[in-house]
Amino acid sequence: MYDRFALEEEHKRLINSLTDEQKAVYDKIVSAVTAASIRSKAGIVLNVASSGIASLLLPGGRTAHSRFRIPIQINEDSTCNIRPKSTIAELLSKTKLIIWDEAPMVHRFCFEALDRTLRDVLRISHTSCVDMPFGGKVVVLGGDFRQILPVIPHGSTQDIVHATINSSHLWSHCHLLTLTKNMRLNSGSSAHNLEEIKEFSEWLVKVGDDNLGDDVDGESIITIPD
Repeated sequence: MYDRFALEEEHKRLINSLTDEQKAVYDKIVSAVTAASIRSKAGIVLNVASSGIASLLLPGGRTAHSRFRIPIQINEDSTCNIRPKSTIAELLSKTKLIIWDEAPMVHRFCFEALDRTLRDVLRISHTSCVDMPFGGKVVVLGGDFRQILPVIPHGSTQDIVHATINSSHLWSHCHLLTLTKNMRLNSGSSAHNLEEIKEFSEWLVKVGDDNLGDDVDGESIITIPD
């Protein structure tokens, strides 16, 4: 039901605006789904996010829990509430690409539940899907591990780290693609202050990586540049 002509024009415009890093990530993902552009070719892309606010910013976006019917109370054996041959199962079968934003915020059991469900649902049409991560579907997980991680009530640091996606058995099947240029800082900047912006961007990364300040009993004092 998307306007394919309008999407093709938008696709061309966005391609021309990509940085070298973004283009490399784009090419890697597109090569995995073997399509130059997906929705403009009538392929199905599912956009989801971990939070409702972020999902509103995505074209056709939904929360991951809503789209995939992930249980709120989840454990290591959970599956999504999707039955084979149902409408949502048929949609997933035709889907070329799944994009999941804010992935580090969600407990790894959610990804494992989706993986388990896709393997079960898709094996009906392709028996080999049962042996492939996410039933053979290409899944792009976006996010920053420097930001909010899964919330574990009364959990220790170890509990939180153990709950993240990179502690899952699925992580060994992931290809890590990184973007280092701060697009928000460079937007609309003039040439004379680009170096200052670059220094500030690098300083932010150091804060996120805990490479500034002396740690004393779990607390650090960081001097903010002028």
